[in-house]
This record gives sequence, C-alpha cells and structure tokens, in this order.
Amino acid sequence: MKLTLQLRLLPSPEQTTALRDVMAACNAAATHAATMAFKTGVFSQPSVHRLCYRELRSQFSLSAQLAVRAIGKAVEVFRRDKTRAPIFRSDGAITYDERCFSFKGPAAASILTRSGRVIVPMIYGEYQRQRFDRIKGQVDLVLRDGTFYLYATIDMPEGAPIEPTEFLGVDLGVVNLATTSDGTQFGGGAVEAVRQKHMRTRRSLGRKMGANHKRRTRKNARRAMKRIGNREQRFRRHENHCISKSLVKTAEDTGRGIALEDLKGIRNRTRFRREQRAEMGGWAFSQLRTFVEYKAKLAGVTVVAIDPRNTSRTCSECGHCEKANRKSQSEFECQSCGHRANADLNAARNIAARGATVMQPEVSQRPQTIAA
Repeated sequence: MKLTLQLRLLPSPEQTTALRDVMAACNAAATHAATMAFKTGVFSQPSVHRLCYRELRSQFSLSAQLAVRAIGKAVEVFRRDKTRAPIFRSDGAITYDERCFSFKGPAAASILTRSGRVIVPMIYGEYQRQRFDRIKGQVDLVLRDGTFYLYATIDMPEGAPIEPTEFLGVDLGVVNLATTSDGTQFGGGAVEAVRQKHMRTRRSLGRKMGANHKRRTRKNARRAMKRIGNREQRFRRHENHCISKSLVKTAEDTGRGIALEDLKGIRNRTRFRREQRAEMGGWAFSQLRTFVEYKAKLAGVTVVAIDPRNTSRTCSECGHCEKANRKSQSEFECQSCGHRANADLNAARNIAARGATVMQPEVSQRPQTIAA
C-alpha cells in the first residue's frame, strides 16, 4: 500500500527566497500552459508540450525539466475537468523528479531552483527514518504556514493477513472517543478541553473582526483564527493516531480482527441539541476509522464495519433490546436479565459479536478438508 512521508526542510533565508521564487515561477508557468491549452482545445501532455514548452522556458526562466513538470501539473488538472482553465496559487505545491532533485544522505536534499541547485537541510521523526530508504521517484515541494516540506510517496508491503476467530469490538463516542470490548477506554476529556479553550478564543477574536475595529486588528484576528484551527486539527490528529495505533496493536497481539461501527452519514440522520452541535461537529470519527484501517492493513489485521443500530440498547449477555436499557450516557441495565455494565463497554461487546457474525459467511464458503 502507498503511504506519504512528510520531511521538514530547514532552508536559510537565501534558500527560502530561492524556493519561493521557483515555486511562484512554476505555478505561473503551469497557469500559462493551462490557459493556452484550454484556448486551443488540446489537453494531452505531448500536445501541450509542443504548444508552449519553449515559451515557458524563455518567459519564466525555467530549466527543461521544471518546464516539463509545470506542463504536467496543468495536464493533470485537465484529466479531471476540461471545462475550465485552472489558475494555480503562487505558493501551490510543485513536483520534482530525479532529474531536478536528489537526497544528499539522510539529512539534506538537493533542489533545483531558477538560480541553481540548493542543498537544504531537513529533519523528520523516527517514523520517517524507518521508511526513508523506500523513497523513490518524485517528491512534492509544499509550503504550509511558512514552512517548507517534502512529501514523498512510498510503497509499503501489507502484513500477512491474520485469520481472525474473534473480534475486538470498538464503540466510538464523544465522552469516550473509543471503548473496546476488553474494557479499555480512550477518554475524550482532553480533546473536549482543547475544543472549549479554542472556542472561547475564537469568540474573543470574532469580536475583534467587526467593522468598528482597525483594519490591522481585523487582519491579525483572522490570522490568529487560522492558527488556532490548525493547532486544534493537529491535536485531534495526534490523538487519533495514538488511539488507532493502540487498537491495531492489541488486535495484532491477540490474533483478532477489529469491528468498528459504520457511522457514515450519522450527522445527517441524527438530531443533536443546540449545546451538542459544536461538540459533535468536531467529532473526527471518520479520521480515526481511516487511521485504524490503514494501520491494520500494514499489520495484516482484518477490519469490518458493522451496522451500529441498537448496539447501545441491546444487552450483551441475553440479547434483550429495549430503549430503557440505556439508563444514561454511562450506565446500562438490562430490563430483562438485570445485567449491569458501562454503556460503552456493553455496546463494544455487541459490536464484537456482530463482527464475528459478519465474517461467518466468508468462513462457511471456504473449502473444507475432510479427513480420510
């Protein structure tokens, strides 16, 4: 499967200027190529190349390969939509291949600019270090929030599939982001505290963005608002990475699969109280499921998505389903057999049982060996 590694560049002020310059020139060249292609009605790489290659080189002072990559960027957009000519941002990502880019060991990269090659130091974490030798082919130069990164796509072998006989059920929520059928809970208190903190800051900044404030004040408030949103997003992403890693590791060590709730479209089919809307709007369950699925694929762990209906109302001991079984957010008490449990734990056990049921048809269709 394909993964993307993020490598952070540490350019000097002069190198930063050179990188910004080549990024702006390549994007301007891509916009020009797209405009000419759209006017003449040609959209393939060879046709656009013949149409404007020499002009791009002379007008934007690009090397041969950078001009080719600019044309490639325009053509890539036309593969998705030929009804309009795209206009690329001056700081949009640009692609480098082995003809205009190379690594200088594990700590630096040689990047072609309009003023020649620059050797830029780079840093990355242990996760990237373990997979660095798998980087081959092209990389993307990205400028995000004033910092340059290299995005490199690598191929990772999937783990040998584990034949599960049992499943680790995972109930997703807001108070507890995830609860497993083993009884492990990943609380959402830290995430909610961060959300509340940032919400208060946004309200304060919102009051400074009114027309009665100076233009500079409004501009600074908008910048701060963006920084806060990015910071909160990174925090949620980190939490989901930690939770998904733990879930997959537990399933792998015990030879089980993972059963998750299929919550697609839940915001459209569920009504929330006014005070719940902001909290539910920041619920990143889809991201958590994505992280679990790709980590599980690398480990060879089976993941199944099951229908979540009535998992929180059904008794995991006797199977009795009734709305009154769910006493509160955290309490479950069966009205039939009297079984008591944490509500999320009870739901997770029901999800685990449904996961095993989903896999039964696949097991029954496998050829059986009959002893002689």
